[in-house]
Amino acid sequence: MSKSFEEQMKQLEDIVTELEKGELSLEESVSKFEEGIKLSKQCNQTLEEAEKKITILVNQDGEIKEEDFNTEG
Repeated sequence: MSKSFEEQMKQLEDIVTELEKGELSLEESVSKFEEGIKLSKQCNQTLEEAEKKITILVNQDGEIKEEDFNTEG
């Protein structure tokens, strides 16, 4: 079962916190870093997929027009 985006982000934050403390051995740090990179890529992929799905269908002049979702004002 895959983790939700929020769970992945929380896990990534925990890894960053552990690495910032500087209490891990070099081997543990490298392992955590690798895990963090993997999580980061998964989160980025999830965001990209969500961005692709976020489209708004607008009915203009009797035609359905697909527009990209725009978060800017």
